[in-house]
Amino acid sequence: MKKTRILTVLMVVGLLAGGSSMAVAAADCVSCHQKNNPGMYLQWKNSAHGENGIGCIDCHGAEKGDVDAFKHYGATVATLVTPKDCGQCHTEIEQETSQSYHAHAGEILKSNDAYLAHAAGGHPVVIVGCESCHGANIKIDPDAKNKLSPETWPNSGVGRLNPDGSKGACNACHSRHSFSKYQARQPGNCGKCHLGPDHPQKEIYDESKHGIAYNAYREDLNLRSDEWVVGVDYYEAPTCTTCHMSATPKQGITHDVGDRISWTLRPPVSKHKENWQEKRQAMKDVCSNCHQNNFVDGHYYQYDAMVHLYNEKFAKPAGKIYSMAKEKGLLEREAAFANDLDWEYWELWHHEGRRARMGAAMMGPDYAWWHGIYDVAHNFYFKFIPEARHLGDTEINAYITELLTKDPMHKWLNSNTGEIKKAISSGELQKVYSQLFEKE
Repeated sequence: MKKTRILTVLMVVGLLAGGSSMAVAAADCVSCHQKNNPGMYLQWKNSAHGENGIGCIDCHGAEKGDVDAFKHYGATVATLVTPKDCGQCHTEIEQETSQSYHAHAGEILKSNDAYLAHAAGGHPVVIVGCESCHGANIKIDPDAKNKLSPETWPNSGVGRLNPDGSKGACNACHSRHSFSKYQARQPGNCGKCHLGPDHPQKEIYDESKHGIAYNAYREDLNLRSDEWVVGVDYYEAPTCTTCHMSATPKQGITHDVGDRISWTLRPPVSKHKENWQEKRQAMKDVCSNCHQNNFVDGHYYQYDAMVHLYNEKFAKPAGKIYSMAKEKGLLEREAAFANDLDWEYWELWHHEGRRARMGAAMMGPDYAWWHGIYDVAHNFYFKFIPEARHLGDTEINAYITELLTKDPMHKWLNSNTGEIKKAISSGELQKVYSQLFEKE
């Protein structure tokens, strides 16, 4: 484990007393980096760390036996600063972070997400793409100057797997060497990873009323404040951290970004999280600082119905068809993602379905419909189902026929336009979906 701040104090004392070469080297960090890395030096100097006397060795000092330790002008240091290191001072934050979604993001690289990048793409794109967000499994290279393999360093992925056994990277959100709360509170800080075709939270936020308000009133949000409590220190707009991490008059700050999320929207079929009622209440507490209870309850009423729509109308039937095809061994090629049906199903839930659900969650109408259910429906009816029918399996075709002709949510496909419009005008078609609005 790396040294604490006490080490720096001892080194300075040693220097004043004519101490060791290691003490001289530690004291000389600033003069060297100020000359060779002026930007890095100024980031540190003007940070909370610099202003409070937290120096280079406090974070980068290492034990001789650490696998990533190396000699640097007489001092034993390590390039990598891990959550375990940060936790020497930020104990509670490190504990919350280490149990969060963020810290475990690197584990996803064993899933189909990484499989697809490796197989259809190749190792270089896994490094600069997947691992850049999710985090690399840091490799040690004894021959490298800093003991870190260039294959996995640099890396600030939020779920980085570190040599000391810790998971995560604090500088994924608190960029070095400023480690700024001001930066971390802004939506753009989350945009490195939370955007794109399968998890476009940043784009959804930008189109939502929350994002519009942020762009209009950013200068009034007191972002540099030491304390940052919604409804007390600011009120014009929320950011990502407001809803998922920051303090309210009733809740403290949390670095476990899942504490206030009631649905998990990642899998093919959405599921409630464990203790979802408590988590939802925690999020409602955030909302209530700017919205009345009826507004908040109404949002969740609409959001839940949208999730149920996706689950029941598209996700479950598609999942059943895909499972039948795989179990029967009907796909032409054995490898995953080597068949059209693999890709159509994947994009239906992993891209289009996520966009729809996340759009509803964050009040982004364009992503709920045009980038969401519109794309889901087009894929389901005119890509996925035709591809499944091409397999020529009697059981699968019978299931599809029954679904499209007898399920009231799908019968429209075999009706004429006049009948459909009449059902819409009379409200009869809307009644088909009434059960989706049942309260949770």
